[in-house]
Amino acid sequence: MNNIVAIVGRPNVGKSTFFNRLIKRRDAIVDSVSGVTRDRNYGKSEWNGKEFSVIDTGGYIVGSDDVFEGEIRRQVELAIDEADAILFVVDVEEGITPMDDTVAKLLRKVTKPVILVVNKVDNAMRAADAVEFYSLGLGEYFTISGMNGSGTGELLDKLVEVLPEMPEVEEEENPLPRFTVVGRPNAGKSSFINALIGEDRFVVTDIAGTTRDAIDTTYNRFGFEFKLVDTAGIRRKAKVKEDLEFYSVMRSVRAIEHSDVCILMIDATRGFESQDQNIFWLAQKNRKGVVILVNKWDLVDKDTNSAKEYEAIIRKEIEPFTDVPIIFVSALTKQRLLKALEMAVEVYENRKQRIATSKFNETMLPIIEHTPPPAIKGKYIKIKYCMQLPTPTPQFVFFANLPQYIKDPYKRFIENKLRDIYNFSGVPIDIYFRQK
Repeated sequence: MNNIVAIVGRPNVGKSTFFNRLIKRRDAIVDSVSGVTRDRNYGKSEWNGKEFSVIDTGGYIVGSDDVFEGEIRRQVELAIDEADAILFVVDVEEGITPMDDTVAKLLRKVTKPVILVVNKVDNAMRAADAVEFYSLGLGEYFTISGMNGSGTGELLDKLVEVLPEMPEVEEEENPLPRFTVVGRPNAGKSSFINALIGEDRFVVTDIAGTTRDAIDTTYNRFGFEFKLVDTAGIRRKAKVKEDLEFYSVMRSVRAIEHSDVCILMIDATRGFESQDQNIFWLAQKNRKGVVILVNKWDLVDKDTNSAKEYEAIIRKEIEPFTDVPIIFVSALTKQRLLKALEMAVEVYENRKQRIATSKFNETMLPIIEHTPPPAIKGKYIKIKYCMQLPTPTPQFVFFANLPQYIKDPYKRFIENKLRDIYNFSGVPIDIYFRQK
């Protein structure tokens, strides 16, 4: 288990820039607009052989009319509760502000190690200006520049010195599966994860697009263990006008690329829209497992056939890849959430399923012999051997004498037979025909 370090402070003091430097990746959104970070972002860092987790919190705001003020303040307090050490970041350019005083007052009550970090110190004059931060009553301070990295070495030396020793835990050989929750803005992705983990880990408001970064948490309940990733709502490119929204979309795309199973949330009150279809095909194109959750089902006027009719509409829109689980849920009432998890785990297992070559030939060759590919120009196509490729996702190769004459309809026939015999629900399948 690693130590947890929380980066706190008021908005726009450079916390996210510093966070990105610590984890050596551009995970947190950085923008000149203050308050861009609204959720806690998690990352890993290492210094002098000591590894620790870093939390980049939303900016601490007091006396603001921003609808996020109360939520962000609560996120900071949650991060402080979770952390083993706290880095309080202030801005030398603006000096001490009333908000800095408020945060310092909160941190003076904390018994955990607190390190005062004066950011944006990139010359000797600014280093002299930093002296005023002694008055915050937090003792020693460290001057850094999150932008160019100066001073971070001395700060990290101090940080690893004050971090408590943690018991060593042997790392598992196989990393945990990653289940990424994707969908349009305000489809209920964060509410779904909060309902599952039983904690308000993610900011939830009625404003679409509250989540702007892709954020993950470990889920370990009811016999399930995996990484659950909440992504920013994906919007059509035409609607991505702000730089920060652009990075949100890119982060969601990357989250899909690095996931094992994508849980696509659909707003039942809006139906399966074109953007839902685009997200579905993005996951399918990346060969990810897919589970479709129709959220807010409790808000829909229903009769006996409503679910079947709704499901039929969705399957029509996602043709030809229709072998996908569709579950009707409500994050608000927690209706069928465990069923959704069970299905996501099943899709993950389907995706890594491996079929022995001998058994695969015993099963498929009689089917092919009974229904061979159509003859082309008097030439008969014979398939004599088949196998599953050793790839991360299900891919199969069939060796034939004339593979160039096998058309897409027969490829779909083979895929349908595969799906009838083996459970590949929710998983894209690739089929290749090669010269024997």
